[in-house]
Amino acid sequence: MNDKITNMNIKDIFNYKLHITVLIIFLISTYIGVIKFSIFNTITIIILPLVFSLALSIIAYTSKAIKWIGKKESQTATAIFIIILCPLVAKLAIISGANIHLLYQTGPLIILEQLGDIMCVLIALPVAILLGFKRKSIGMASSICREPQMAVMANKYSLDSEEMKGFMIVYLFGIVLGTVFMSLIVNILSYIMPLHPYAYAIGCGIGSTSMNVAGLSALCVMYPGISNQLIAFSAIANLISALLSVYMFMFILLPLAEKLYSIFEKK
Repeated sequence: MNDKITNMNIKDIFNYKLHITVLIIFLISTYIGVIKFSIFNTITIIILPLVFSLALSIIAYTSKAIKWIGKKESQTATAIFIIILCPLVAKLAIISGANIHLLYQTGPLIILEQLGDIMCVLIALPVAILLGFKRKSIGMASSICREPQMAVMANKYSLDSEEMKGFMIVYLFGIVLGTVFMSLIVNILSYIMPLHPYAYAIGCGIGSTSMNVAGLSALCVMYPGISNQLIAFSAIANLISALLSVYMFMFILLPLAEKLYSIFEKK
């Protein structure tokens, strides 16, 4: 990462065509806003502005008409994007430290919810290795690959490592498909397994704000009479999940992923 920043020309960083293009994409995505629609009057699909911004960015990169956006500009934007994320990562670290007392006040329910992340390592890691992703597999099996895990990965492996590249692949997939998946899975599971809505509200708190909102919005549409209670349960579950997932990832999931990777690579 440091080499990438050093090798970037100052003209690349202040490339006004790149920044204007990003600004236009941001304005269009914000103008479109959140779109909701229903399938068969039962399943609610929610598409957030970040999905439109990613789609427009891909169009800008691949379109022959937009000649000023190419591989060089893409690499510059990637480096700037990671730098812009640093204040967010610092903010998460401060919030985690300030709210660590919440972890002691939480019952075993949230802790058991976090243990579900182990399945990402046990199932996703062998599949990624089998598909030939090598060291990227460790990053790809990092739970839901959101900002708290990103801070740990960047600190342990560096921002330009193979593990971080694998992490970013799933991170971007999460941006595009995560909210759609959460909307669908909440609807489908609530019909297949009619548990109490509070259980699904807590289950939506997986540590990602966008995915949490997507799943919770679907629940509020299904149970409008208790929407305030659902929001309260889901918000605290999401906050605690974001805090606890860092420690689960550092002390359990990442060492387990490294151990399994060394075992599978020897075979």
